[in-house]
Amino acid sequence: MDEKILKSLDSSEKEDFQKGLKFLIEQTFVVENAYNQLIKNHTELMQTMNEIIEVLPMALWVLDTNKKITLQNNLANQQPKLLEKIDLEKTHYELEFDHKFYLIKVTSHADKLIVSATDISDEKRNERLASMGTVAAHLAHEIRNPIGSISLLSSTLFERSELKNKHIVLEIQKAISRVERIVNSTLLFTKGVHVNLNEFNLKELQDECEQAIGAYNYLANIDFTFEFLDLKINADKSLLALVLQNLLYNAIDAIEESENDDGCIKVKCEQKEDRVVIKVYDNGVSIKDKKMVFEAFKTTKLKGNGLGLSLSKQIIDAHNGVLGFDENPKCFFIELKI
Repeated sequence: MDEKILKSLDSSEKEDFQKGLKFLIEQTFVVENAYNQLIKNHTELMQTMNEIIEVLPMALWVLDTNKKITLQNNLANQQPKLLEKIDLEKTHYELEFDHKFYLIKVTSHADKLIVSATDISDEKRNERLASMGTVAAHLAHEIRNPIGSISLLSSTLFERSELKNKHIVLEIQKAISRVERIVNSTLLFTKGVHVNLNEFNLKELQDECEQAIGAYNYLANIDFTFEFLDLKINADKSLLALVLQNLLYNAIDAIEESENDDGCIKVKCEQKEDRVVIKVYDNGVSIKDKKMVFEAFKTTKLKGNGLGLSLSKQIIDAHNGVLGFDENPKCFFIELKI
């Protein structure tokens, strides 16, 4: 303030002026503190909002009027090309992209567009499996009766056949057994797996494996090695034998698809503290689509129906175990609690 004006003020006016100036300074500090608190609250709010959108089970984008991204979560960041495929004119629809299904929602708020994409691939898969399972179960029931009759007739034919023709009937019976396995696996898959736990020795599974191999048609020269532990476990023996049967058949098929003159399949057991691991090794062709290996009705084999590994996983899951796959060396493994 001009010094002349200050000198022109009497003492009371100067006192009032000083009080007013002091009040103004105090209010300035109040406003500044309020502003700083507002900035802090805004920052905390943005952090909270970012944390919220990060835990959302969907990809989320916020776009401005120019369709530029102003905010996105990590799931959206992992799918940079997904947003390009979304029709922003539609508010609610399903989109198939990169072998997955997404539920797309587009809403507007003020001058922003909020776009979300929820992965519904599992729901779609379950719907498809339920539909396919219903059809498969119906077909399995329809097939079971005539197969039973054919099996009885083949037994009669075997007894009446000359010795030189008996091997033909045996091949017919093996083919019938294969159809019966498919029917039983299909019904088990559609009805759901229920385990009946009993104590038995792991060595008993070797006989089951050898019988399964004897009932399977294959032409390759394969050397089988079994190393079962003399160990008792509490599990469903028949279902566990079915899993090993499926793994052995997959191994045989993999060898037949390979160019190996001498196939090798090895079943080995290992004990790891309170768990046992059963591994099935083979030197056949590698698995092409590892992501779909346990997917039901997915197969590239001429012999397969796409249920073996999926059903096997259901069985091991019902035992609270683990069914997995290793590449080097190639093997499937079963891990169970003793």
